Amino acid sequence: MTAPTIPELSIVIPMKDEQDGLASLFFRLLPTLRSLGRSFEVVCVNDGSHDNTVTGLVGLQRAHPEIVIVDLSRNFGKEAALTAGIQHARGNAVIPLDADLQDPPEIIPEMTAKWDSGAEVVIAVRSKRETDSAFKRWTASAFYRTINQMSEVSIPNNAGDFRLMSRPVVNALLSLPERNRFNKGLFAWLGFRTEVVYYERPKRELGTSKWAYRRLWSFAVDGITAFSSLPIRIWTYVGLAFAAFALIYGGVMIFRALILDNIDVPGYASLMVAILFSSGVILTGLGVIGEYVSRIYIEVKGRPLYVVRTVIRAETSAQRR
Repeated sequence: MTAPTIPELSIVIPMKDEQDGLASLFFRLLPTLRSLGRSFEVVCVNDGSHDNTVTGLVGLQRAHPEIVIVDLSRNFGKEAALTAGIQHARGNAVIPLDADLQDPPEIIPEMTAKWDSGAEVVIAVRSKRETDSAFKRWTASAFYRTINQMSEVSIPNNAGDFRLMSRPVVNALLSLPERNRFNKGLFAWLGFRTEVVYYERPKRELGTSKWAYRRLWSFAVDGITAFSSLPIRIWTYVGLAFAAFALIYGGVMIFRALILDNIDVPGYASLMVAILFSSGVILTGLGVIGEYVSRIYIEVKGRPLYVVRTVIRAETSAQRR
């Protein structure tokens, strides 16, 4: 049996309930890849879809053997699905791509040109994202400003997972063992020689975004806790500030009682405000500590990041038939 040929490019696409958009996706993606004159594969990761995404992919694979299907046992989330696709990609360069065509495949030739010129990473940055709501643009901008101020790693603003990574970069990425994966931060942490291409983000052609604001909030918390210890360290300074205030206030009260002979009888309202405020600060601090402890708990359990039901390659399908 001959060893499988290593493709030059691997396109990795996490998918969840994308059956309606498969035809449009591959109608634009495959001609773009074939125009490069390079060998390629398209690794599609089914992240627990409830529709006929896998059936549609198997049908497309019969006509396009470059398609590889990684079927996960359930929904593990986009970060895990993306990692699964990268781990199964064999190419000398790997390009993560969203299935909704908001990452236009037509700029892949520009990315590969920069790779040919010596870049090890080529990041696709959104020059315009007017298709997103004003609130989403504002929260995204606020998140990137916050995490870049808190973290030693600078994460490019308006850049998603859409990028080209050479094989040494991919190997370095896969050597990182953490299970709470914030891939944008991991990409930035790796470094390597990096170039940028710009594009205007188009509208989503079909369906709606799977990212509800609750999931975006969790994603932001994961990113901040994964790349900064400031949220937990800051409570040391909050505690010192409260202690200093208590000492100063206590000194003032002693001075008034011993020197001025002026003793206040504290009122119920001021006492309750002080108790409630202090309790709120303590509980908030415990919540931040709990976020970090929960991540330690997940890491030490050592469970796999995802579970694969099956991997379907064209040669596997041919053998079955």
